[in-house]
Amino acid sequence: MTEPPAFELRTHASMRHLGQDTWQQLLPPGRPPFLSFEWLDALERTGCVGEDKGWLPQHITLHENGVCVAAAPAYVKTNSEGEFVFDYSWARHSEGVLRAPYYPKLVLAVPFTPATGPRILVRADSDRARIMSAFARALPQLCAALPVSGAHVLFPSEGESAELTQAGLAERRGVQFHWTNPGYRDFDDFLSRMNSKKRNQLKRERREMHDRGVEIRALSGRELTPELVDFVFDFYLSTVEKFAWGRQYLCRELFEEVAKTMPDELHVVVAEQAGKRLGGAFNFLGKDALYGRYWGATHEVPFLHFNVCFYFGIEECIRRGLSKFEPGAGGEHKVARGFEPTVTYSSHYLRHRQLDAAVRDFLEREREAVTEHVAQSRAEGVLRPFEHAESIDEPSPSTK
Repeated sequence: MTEPPAFELRTHASMRHLGQDTWQQLLPPGRPPFLSFEWLDALERTGCVGEDKGWLPQHITLHENGVCVAAAPAYVKTNSEGEFVFDYSWARHSEGVLRAPYYPKLVLAVPFTPATGPRILVRADSDRARIMSAFARALPQLCAALPVSGAHVLFPSEGESAELTQAGLAERRGVQFHWTNPGYRDFDDFLSRMNSKKRNQLKRERREMHDRGVEIRALSGRELTPELVDFVFDFYLSTVEKFAWGRQYLCRELFEEVAKTMPDELHVVVAEQAGKRLGGAFNFLGKDALYGRYWGATHEVPFLHFNVCFYFGIEECIRRGLSKFEPGAGGEHKVARGFEPTVTYSSHYLRHRQLDAAVRDFLEREREAVTEHVAQSRAEGVLRPFEHAESIDEPSPSTK
């Protein structure tokens, strides 16, 4: 009689301990840039994550009869900062009402990155359903062994979330605003889906750059000189320092490192006026998507934010034939600029039964609220059904 396969979950204190070859073999085609070994490794080696930051690397691999069949980026957390799936009320209920410690906890996530993508990488020639089931079944044992209060999978794909829900984890839903490309010819083709009032509003905001002599361009990591790395770090810090909720998670060395190790996956937007840099954005460029991550301005210019973070990115997606643009978390104002509500997911396992029951009850009610919010946002959206149409107004000025 054949013995059933033996599964073993292992943890790794760094990406380098896990191994670049192992990680690369599990990455799916077209994976998002932030899942690359280079990015996750750079976060560790430049000190952006670590025990002192509340992000202790504890990456997971699943082995079947000694062969690695799955892996996930994972961290033991002693706080909830930089996650963008807010569980502060869960922590208060656990510690204040149930008298049960909530920290440390385990997160399967990309630090500081509220962007959807695979979180559990499964070997392509494996039975995915069986591997995902084995991975999920092993999580409670891992949480007890570490020990941590539970495990949280942040921003998995919809399909991955469904697999984890099937395995018994609690599903949470949130909302972001994404732009999708059904096949626009150019920016004016995109604008043709709006009514004349909204269309002209966007044109006025774009024209403001032209009238002020502001030029916006994109650079790859290969073009980032030490001076430009300084500029990127400066505009990143400007936003951190501008808002009370701002947190500096990244250091200059990280930007310098990834400009060398993953240059073609960086998309740095620079806005200039008469040779003076005004602000910019640090984006990830994927195989079929653009991901907005950080923005900042060293000089205040009306509508600079919309042009650098939204309109230029949309124009780049159309030019490159990319299917979507995720500009980051939050921002109801994105709806008026052609972004549409999109459901995001997370999956949760909690060891404390009373806490788990309370959270599941909350999530059921929250899902109803999310569904209503998405429906309302779609109803208030500015985009009409897509069809190629000639613009009835003057052509939109380019910001290139």
